[in-house]
Amino acid sequence: MPGFDPKKDVPDLSGKVVLITGGTAGVGAGTVVELVRHNPAHVLFTGRKAKSAQETIAKAKAAAPDVKITFVEADLANLASVKEAGEKLAADLPRLDVLVCNAGIMAVPAAVSKDGYEIHFATNHLGHALLTFKLLPLLSRTADLTGSDVRIIMVTSTAWRGTPPGGIVFDKLKSTQDMAVLGRWLRYGQSKLANMIFARELAARYPKILSLSLTPGVVSTGLVTDLGLMDKALVYVPNIGKMKTPEEGTHNLLWAIGALRQDIKRGFFYEPVGHLSKMETKASKDLELGRKLWEWTETELAPWA
Repeated sequence: MPGFDPKKDVPDLSGKVVLITGGTAGVGAGTVVELVRHNPAHVLFTGRKAKSAQETIAKAKAAAPDVKITFVEADLANLASVKEAGEKLAADLPRLDVLVCNAGIMAVPAAVSKDGYEIHFATNHLGHALLTFKLLPLLSRTADLTGSDVRIIMVTSTAWRGTPPGGIVFDKLKSTQDMAVLGRWLRYGQSKLANMIFARELAARYPKILSLSLTPGVVSTGLVTDLGLMDKALVYVPNIGKMKTPEEGTHNLLWAIGALRQDIKRGFFYEPVGHLSKMETKASKDLELGRKLWEWTETELAPWA
């Protein structure tokens, strides 16, 4: 959508309840602050840092003093934390119109989560999958209400094009999955591929809900600026003249939240702003990989169901 201006192009969101993960900094925080200007009934956001959350709330209140805004503490790399947050949200909210799975980590050193999963996959995919599973009954009930328009938006990255052989190495996900050459980027790409194909599976399995995936673009937030020198070069050099400001990074998320439903294809991947992507890899086209991911995810998350 050329010349996207959220002030004009995001519609009135009266009555809608929106939940965004990772709303304490970067693109997530910017999206929260812009959303409240469009009159939603309630905006909720997750994060790990209460101090940072208060900064987001202060900015949102300055933009729209009367909009209800709530911080929900949750650590996506800790499935017990996600289970607690998801169950509380499902019990407390009367409806949920939009779930934006935005939080994530990028190109961090080899490690495992508290629950023993490769840290990128744990944070970027498993934590979001568990939260989504906990909220699907509420999302489905909301989708049955007259005039509703329920959406699940998975924020991924064009980095899903770079993965280990086969796309997702399931038998290595309960390890650091250390790889000598560009391992941190391959682990990140693997988790971002999971985000993309998980959205596609959601679209197929829950047709009443509009599920899609998107990238905000390459944005100069802490995910990039906190990288080491070599990793910064890997990001900046191919994207000279293409880097987006944190504000511009919110545009594709805001478009997906507010665009007309008929203008979005369920299960597809979108580049900024509102551009249906033609990118594909052998792994991204593999429908069986999506089914395998879904089944693996359900099995792994069963202890927290």
